[in-house]
Amino acid sequence: MAKAVDNTVLDGAFAIVDNAIRMAVCSAEPANYAGIAAVTLATATVSGADFTVADGDTSGRKVTIAAKSGVSITASGTATHIVLHDNSSTRLYVTTCPSQALVSGGTVDIGSWKIEIADPA
Repeated sequence: MAKAVDNTVLDGAFAIVDNAIRMAVCSAEPANYAGIAAVTLATATVSGADFTVADGDTSGRKVTIAAKSGVSITASGTATHIVLHDNSSTRLYVTTCPSQALVSGGTVDIGSWKIEIADPA
């Protein structure tokens, strides 16, 4: 028997991610929402316009998160993770990023990136 999922199901997951209003550059993966502040090096504001849903590169669906330039660095450390969160209670998505040393008072550019959910196989 074949497996299938309608695009609206996958897009529903991205509709939750789209609730993010902050993208934090972090020095480690925060264990939960409360742990974000302790590892945040820089924070960019995001909105629905920063999320573009489309067909996946291989299958399924993807959401591309827009690049952010000149984001103020508020703490020194080595960036290793990016966290999307709702700025109130939920760590919506965590991913790794290329390791980069950041110095407080400077700025950092965050390139565009994507989240992809494949069709079932």
